[in-house]
Amino acid sequence: MAGPLPLGDPAPADGRLPDDLPIAVDTPFSAYLHVPFCRVRCGYCDFNTYTSSELRGAKQEDYASTLIGEIALARRALDDAGALRPMDTVFFGGGTPTLLPAGDLARMLGAATAAFGLAPGAEVTVEANPDTVTPQVAQTLAEAGVTRLSIGMQSAVPHVLAALDRTHRPENVRTAVAAAKDAGLAVSVDLIYGAPGESLADWEASLDAALSLDSDHISAYALIIEEGTKLARQIRRGEVPMPDDDLQADMYELADRRLAAAGFEWYEVSNWARTPAQRSRHNLAYWRGSDWWGFGPGAHSHVAGLRWWNVKHPAAYAQRLAAGSSPAAGRERPDEAARSLERILLLSRIREGIAVADVPEGNRDRVAGLIADGLIDAAAAIRGRVQLTLRGRLLADAVVRELTD
Repeated sequence: MAGPLPLGDPAPADGRLPDDLPIAVDTPFSAYLHVPFCRVRCGYCDFNTYTSSELRGAKQEDYASTLIGEIALARRALDDAGALRPMDTVFFGGGTPTLLPAGDLARMLGAATAAFGLAPGAEVTVEANPDTVTPQVAQTLAEAGVTRLSIGMQSAVPHVLAALDRTHRPENVRTAVAAAKDAGLAVSVDLIYGAPGESLADWEASLDAALSLDSDHISAYALIIEEGTKLARQIRRGEVPMPDDDLQADMYELADRRLAAAGFEWYEVSNWARTPAQRSRHNLAYWRGSDWWGFGPGAHSHVAGLRWWNVKHPAAYAQRLAAGSSPAAGRERPDEAARSLERILLLSRIREGIAVADVPEGNRDRVAGLIADGLIDAAAAIRGRVQLTLRGRLLADAVVRELTD
């Protein structure tokens, strides 16, 4: 399970937003629906997820009805604040959303659409484990209004999947993609690189397999060792090696070359799409600081600079809502300095970058040094934008430190 929730101020039991919140109703609004269930816990994962043995006091079959209770609360809170807007994007994440019956996901989406409305052309994404996608599931989701399936492929190499504790069969990725496409859904596949024992040749085989699926979008994330996970404990005991930074850099460069040659364009450090229209609009909403309401245990929300987060365990979440109370555990309103740091951290990761004018005035003279180091594109800087080069993407955190320290 994920680490402790942030510290913050108490959240009101009725979920009401502050009267002085500077809400801009023309800011895009998104919804994130967290489904915290997994068949097994992957050794690298620190998300707020639960296997059946960890659900004490909560029933998976009741989950959709419970979450719909939070949707009703959010509708009241946003309506009272004059902030009600149709959803531009919806994202079912987890966990494994498709462990729930497709009808439950459809019911949750229907409740959110009835409460907030769905903007024309809205993007609606469901994350899925390859083993849980059948033609019937894909068709039910498409008929409910889902537009996009994000399939957790991770690797095409069996020993790499085993190192990550992934239980799906590699060949099921192809059948899941085919089912999604036959139902008219856009498809993204997610990959992870740098697992213990994974070679550059293994990674190239996974890239080849992903490209052969003819998907619209590919995400490739470096394996990060999170404290408290099974993998972190294995590394601490010396049972498996720590990921090699240099090998992960080689893997990233290989991915960028192979994806570019296949017609994909990077638009965020870990994400590539064939066209701008096929980028993940939901993730872009996070990176651009739009408004969203996160539903479910442990979910985080953001509206007009106000942030809050829900209690983590599904049982505690259900108990709050059954009592007619908000499931929010706490909230905060970061000051301008914190918001400026976050803008730079997030916007610098996307292709469009950040305006030089948005860099703290005392740090703008460092842009020239970052250009000289090959981390920032010189032509973009002349146009007033800080945009990462390939080398800059590999060292994105260092660029942010230079621009903000």
